[in-house]
Amino acid sequence: MLAPVNVSLESLNLMTLSPMLIPIIGALLILVIDVIKSGLDKTLYVVLSLLFLFMDFSSLIESAGIFTQDGTIMGVFDVMLIDGLAILSQFIIVGASMLFIPLALTHKRFHEFSYPEFFALFLFMIAGFQFMVATDNLILVFVGLETSSLALYTLIAMHNRDKSFEAAVKYFTMGALAAGFYSFGAMVFYALTGSVELNQIATVLAANQYVDIGYVLVGVVFMLASFGFKLSIVPFHTWAPDVYEGASASMAGFMSIVPKIAAFVVAMRIFEFLIHSGVVWLEVILYIFVVITMTAANIWALVQTDVKRMLAYSSISHAGFVMAAILIGTTQANSALFLYWILFSFTNLGSFSMLWISRQKHLPDHQRSDHSYDKFAGMIKTAPIAGTIMALFMLSLAGIPPFALFWGKLYLISSAVTGGYTVLAIIMALNSAIAGYYYLKLIVYIFMKEPVVGNDGHIYASNATMSLKYIIGFAAIGTIFAFLAINPLLEFITSFVYNSGY
Repeated sequence: MLAPVNVSLESLNLMTLSPMLIPIIGALLILVIDVIKSGLDKTLYVVLSLLFLFMDFSSLIESAGIFTQDGTIMGVFDVMLIDGLAILSQFIIVGASMLFIPLALTHKRFHEFSYPEFFALFLFMIAGFQFMVATDNLILVFVGLETSSLALYTLIAMHNRDKSFEAAVKYFTMGALAAGFYSFGAMVFYALTGSVELNQIATVLAANQYVDIGYVLVGVVFMLASFGFKLSIVPFHTWAPDVYEGASASMAGFMSIVPKIAAFVVAMRIFEFLIHSGVVWLEVILYIFVVITMTAANIWALVQTDVKRMLAYSSISHAGFVMAAILIGTTQANSALFLYWILFSFTNLGSFSMLWISRQKHLPDHQRSDHSYDKFAGMIKTAPIAGTIMALFMLSLAGIPPFALFWGKLYLISSAVTGGYTVLAIIMALNSAIAGYYYLKLIVYIFMKEPVVGNDGHIYASNATMSLKYIIGFAAIGTIFAFLAINPLLEFITSFVYNSGY
């Protein structure tokens, strides 16, 4: 008979769970409040969501302080992992969420925000993303992946338009396929090594000198396909433009930022140890994916007539651009990944929010879609402040100095050159130049075209609420003045990445 094993709470190190438990408790509290007293104003749920996200952010600051002193923290039977990558990615996840939630304080026509379930699902989704990045256990990554995905499918469908239901079904179908690929990949690695922990998998494969390289190839192919769907890497991107178009503009902006940083971190943990072990074919495959994703997405974005779909393809191209950091695999490249995504968060969420203020329930005769380029024609005359801010975001996405994303692109391309990927750096620079065309195209419409007037006499005018103006203003300030914080931000990021061994 086996002797009982006494496990103390102290040995479990439960503080590693606190950042994830806070949004879960918040979501449950919102559901309980709705059961006790239904029909309360959505402002209460917005405030509660912000409160728990703020507590989550404070918990992350505390974890960052402990990591700075003691290094990597393991907890809960060593399945939870708090290292620099986990902390940085959770800062982005929670920070972007704190920018997104106040957008719910808008016109009542966006009826999904009147449901308490929306805010509960949102907090469950955040907890799922946090579980994904704060572990190297493949099973817990899968749990976080499915928790966040199932909540996100429902949030998209709650927009309650024909295209929203179609988008949710497409996303669910692609997500289910990605989950299946991930499961098969994890199964292969477990069969090879007898472990589902990435550090142990790396140790066993290295000790065996990758003798089962064929099976490793099978596992990696499944994993690449899975994360190809999540990151919308070509050719696994086909769902993205339709899902972005069907979701509300602000949710599309959120989807282009938060789910992808979680997937980037998991991909970094899985693929970089293989690249560093000299698995050359993986490096070649990633190289091809990166180049094709950047280039093809840019070409598709060039021919779009709808601004929202253009930004969707633009987001795919940016994902390919950042995927290069995982290919390069140096500390500088990994630091550049986080710097780029933080700057991208400000700019892209601001861009999609600008689309949101112009949403129309009934399209005028002269518009083919809700966000056609014609809608923005002459905006500098009809809505000068909105037009100027939209142009500012486009200049940043194009990488024009001194705006935010220029510094992210500069540092990422620099890391490619330093890492010996000179040809890749040239391809990245050329793709940035190509992307500049379709961003500048929108600026031309805003500043140089005359407003399009339909038969009903309709001319575009923005109708933002105060909360939306604050969020867009904050994003604009971050986009303009990011250069003042680049050096301290980069030092902060690099110290966390370096101390995590990446």
